[in-house]
Amino acid sequence: MVKNLILSTIALAMLAGCSGNKDKASQKDVDEAIPVKVQKLERTDIAKTLDYAANLEADKQVFYAPAATGRIEKIYVEVGDRIKKGQLLVEMDKTNLIQAETQLKNLETEYNRAVQLNKTGSISKQAYDAAVTQYEVAKSNVAFLKENTRMEAPFDGIVTGKYFEDKELYTGGSFGGATKPSVIAIEKINPVKAYVNLSEQYYLTVKPGTKVQLKSNIYPDRVFEGTVSIVYPSIDPASRTFTVEVKIPNSDEALRPGMYGTINFFIGNTETVVAPAIAVLKLQGSNDRYVFLNKDGKAKRVAVKLGRRFEDQVELISNDIHEGDELVVVGQGRLVDGSPISITK
Repeated sequence: MVKNLILSTIALAMLAGCSGNKDKASQKDVDEAIPVKVQKLERTDIAKTLDYAANLEADKQVFYAPAATGRIEKIYVEVGDRIKKGQLLVEMDKTNLIQAETQLKNLETEYNRAVQLNKTGSISKQAYDAAVTQYEVAKSNVAFLKENTRMEAPFDGIVTGKYFEDKELYTGGSFGGATKPSVIAIEKINPVKAYVNLSEQYYLTVKPGTKVQLKSNIYPDRVFEGTVSIVYPSIDPASRTFTVEVKIPNSDEALRPGMYGTINFFIGNTETVVAPAIAVLKLQGSNDRYVFLNKDGKAKRVAVKLGRRFEDQVELISNDIHEGDELVVVGQGRLVDGSPISITK
């Protein structure tokens, strides 16, 4: 009897212990739920863009030199000088020009005489034609020598190279670091331009007038607006790309040829899912990104790719993310896949 009583007491104690352990385990599960904050994902209408790196170039670049060799009388500009269209930049030796002008003056007298004689029929057609031809040739020669003796600016721009000094002989070669035969180099840097090779799938989308934005690391807080100016008509069969020319206004000359930047092409609007950038985690030692969603009170880890960034928001690209999903935006750093979570306000 006593023995049975003892056994019953032990059994009751064990049952009580088991019950107590279950209660503690249940309480532990509740305690392990990690408090988080969530945000419902919504689709947002955003501009669809293509991002390409590019080097900037001057809109126009001229390695300026006379058509014939000769002594340089005077160079009126220095590197860095801003120039206006029609401004005298370089003057070459005038000897040939003076001789040509003297010859033209003599031939002009003969030409005028031939014109008067031709009116009265006092000169043969052959002699008249010869006088006219000689005069026209001499006039063209003077115009040519004037252009190549007084070298004037063909456009507004800036001097980017000077390869000779006054009184030196220009021989038609490339000297002083010039890549082409020239006395000076001039560039037009408003606007600047860039050439970009785009994938052929965008050939029907990108057209002259398509809006672009340029971003440069030199000006991290500034965006430069521009447009596509030329779409080249052929596609490279090797790379399956086509070339476009982009022009970007540069009235303050902040941009310079040779600068590197990223050009964004705007090709329409699209609906996509965006989320706070702080919700996105990065797998240590790789570039893999992921987020956590709330799935029935547990954290579900979902791999994502990042699209465009909009200040503190970022586009999430994944087949496992849908509009209406609850994204963990606070507390995600403590989670692993399957972690129980409790949602706080």
